[in-house]
Amino acid sequence: MKKILIVGFGDVAERLVRRYAGQAHFIGMIRRPERAAELRGLGVTPCVGDLDAPATLKRLPRVDGVFHFAPPPNEGQTDPRTAHLLHALMRRGRPGALVYISTSGVYGDCGGNWVAETRPVAPVNGRAVRRVDAERQLRAWGETQRVQVSILRAPGIYAADRLPLERIKRGTPALVAQDDSYTNHIHADDLARLAWAALFRGRPQRIYHAVDAHPLKMGDWFDSCADAFDLPRPPRVNRAEAEKVLSEALLSFLRESRQLSNARTARELRLKYRYPTSDDLLCEIKQARGQMKLF
Repeated sequence: MKKILIVGFGDVAERLVRRYAGQAHFIGMIRRPERAAELRGLGVTPCVGDLDAPATLKRLPRVDGVFHFAPPPNEGQTDPRTAHLLHALMRRGRPGALVYISTSGVYGDCGGNWVAETRPVAPVNGRAVRRVDAERQLRAWGETQRVQVSILRAPGIYAADRLPLERIKRGTPALVAQDDSYTNHIHADDLARLAWAALFRGRPQRIYHAVDAHPLKMGDWFDSCADAFDLPRPPRVNRAEAEKVLSEALLSFLRESRQLSNARTARELRLKYRYPTSDDLLCEIKQARGQMKLF
C-alpha cells in the first residue's frame, strides 16, 4: 500500500482521507500535537511538523506521494514554506508524485474572459504573488528531480457547510449585473477527488483548473444561495457605491473577473464531478429543506 503524506490537514484533506480510506496509508503533518488523536480517529498517522520551523521537518517519513495543501505565509513575495518542504522531502528520498492546491487568483483580472491554463499569470495581490512563487518552485523542483508535480488552481471552494450565508444574512450588497464580476467554483468533495486523480493521472509539471464548468456572476451566486435557504436576496449597488461601503478584502475579489475552462482537467484527469454546477448542491439543499417542512 502506498504511503501518502498530506501537508496542510484541513477540510479538503479530511474529505480526501474519508473517501479513499483503505486505498493508501495516509500520514498527516500537523503543527499542533493535540490534533494527533483527531487524525488517528480518521485512520491517519499523525506527524508533527511546522513549515515555518524547518528543524521540525527532519522526521518526515519517506513516502510515495505528497498532497501539499498548506498556504504560503500571510506576507512577503515568496513562499518559504514550500521551499522548506521540498528540502525536507529530498532528505528522505523524493516521492513519485506531488499535488499542490494553488489559486485561480494567479491570473489577476481577466475582464470576464475565458481563461485556459496556458494564459500567463498576472497576480495583483500579495496572496496570489506568493502562490505564483510556490508554483514556480514546485514545477522547477519536479523537473530537476523527475517528480510528477500537478498544480490545481482552485477558485471559491464551497460545500453545504461552506456557503456565504452569514454575508447574505448581514445584507452585504452585491454588484448590479452590468458591473458584476464572474466567479468560478468547486465543491470541496470534487476538489478532494481531483487531487486524488491528479496524483495518479496527472502529467508531469502540469497545471489544471480545479473548477466546475459553470462560472457565475458573483451576485447570481449569492442570490442562488439566498433562495435555497429562503433568505432575502442581497441588495445590489453599482461599483462606485460598492467602493464606499464594502471592505477592501471584499473589493479585492470584485476587482477580478474571469471564467476558467476545465477542458484540460476533464480530458486528462477523467473525473466525473459529483457536483457539475453549484446549483446541483443548492437543489439538494432545497429538496432536503422541503422534506423537513413536511414533518
